Amino acid sequence: MSEASKFTPRVFSGIKPSGGLTLGNYLGAIKRFVDWQDAGTHETIYCVVDLHAITVWQEPAVLHAATREVAAGFIASGIDPVKSILFNQSQVSAHAELGWIFSCVARVGWMNRMTQFKDKAGANAEKVSLGLYAYPALMASDILLYHATHVPVGEDQKQHVELTRDIAQKFNHDYKVDFFPETAPVIEGPATRVMNLRDGTKKMSKSGESDMERINMTDDAATIAKKFKKARTDPEPLPETLDGLKDRPEAKNLVDIYAGLSGLSAEQVITEYAGAGWGKFKPALAELAVEKLGPISTEMARLMADPAEIDRILAHGADQAREIAQPILDETYRIVGMVGR
Repeated sequence: MSEASKFTPRVFSGIKPSGGLTLGNYLGAIKRFVDWQDAGTHETIYCVVDLHAITVWQEPAVLHAATREVAAGFIASGIDPVKSILFNQSQVSAHAELGWIFSCVARVGWMNRMTQFKDKAGANAEKVSLGLYAYPALMASDILLYHATHVPVGEDQKQHVELTRDIAQKFNHDYKVDFFPETAPVIEGPATRVMNLRDGTKKMSKSGESDMERINMTDDAATIAKKFKKARTDPEPLPETLDGLKDRPEAKNLVDIYAGLSGLSAEQVITEYAGAGWGKFKPALAELAVEKLGPISTEMARLMADPAEIDRILAHGADQAREIAQPILDETYRIVGMVGR
């Protein structure tokens, strides 16, 4: 039986509720989640991965609010709980259960190669949590618990999805089964990695020192416009071709953001604005961003004012997720040799 026919075409992805949502989350993830949902070619499952958030310390009240905010961001951006399954990870205990099994399948050497751990731990690797070191095994369980065939991710998560494939292959090989799919990472479109508005060599981050470095999805129209108009640029006008953006990280970032928001390619943006100065381009970008993001921030505020509705949607999504996940977990336990499954 072929890979395509054996496994239901299914998309899974998630976002951590640690800090607020930014334009980077929207263009690099949520907007693409909506595209997958609306294409209707795959089942779509989206998750607020709160278990991943606690790999570093989170104030409980802040985590509680942030989980609802991420869910509100999903819904306000177009994730429809009727078309997609939307839930928070900790409501489906099978994630943690399969994560333990995969911690026993994954090899320490594989974890040692994970560049994100090295970047996040830095010089304090001995003091960080075991969860931060081992969380790629939990990420693999998030994906394979639903037999997901595709995972839309940013470039910085590609290595973890490749590790998921390694875990699936080793499990299947060790237990002589063809049970878990070899999931494909999907990295596509412009602005899959949105950079800092004050330093185009750094990724836009929720935890940056200045709020002017990022566009928050909760920013109002005036704040969005102000941040883009004050975004760092260089003295040169926009070039005639994309090659002209080489070694111009701030310029490239703003062109990519315009492309991501408009649905155009970066090449099309350059063709439209070739030779234009920043006095023309930045106001046009600000106007486009307000048009696209303003309604989202307004709807997020409305949803956040009704936390009971968010909680209802997440609980319903968790019920739906369990219906898919539990049989897969049960069969995994049976394959491994656990009694009572």
